[in-house]
Amino acid sequence: MIITRQGDVAFVKRELPAGANRVKRVRGRLVLAEGEATGHTHAVATPKAELWRVGGEMFLLVPKGGAAVEHEEHSPVALQKGCYEVIRQVEYDGELERRVLD
Repeated sequence: MIITRQGDVAFVKRELPAGANRVKRVRGRLVLAEGEATGHTHAVATPKAELWRVGGEMFLLVPKGGAAVEHEEHSPVALQKGCYEVIRQVEYDGELERRVLD
């Protein structure tokens, strides 16, 4: 299993599930996650990259040549060609599970 991380977002190499719907670009970028605290985004600007959603899961298709995930407070993360599930980090306090706020 290949896992790459940028802040509170992880990328796990997987196959794209059936029934996924393509997500539109926002100002030319694929927004993978928006920071609730800062408003910063984890995003990909690579033209041939694609973002798909099925249920509560999101998948990034990275084309030949790779793609960089950009964020205002983190170094860029390079992803090689393939399909990656985009996973937001969660924390558990013994009673509740919640996404980590960025």
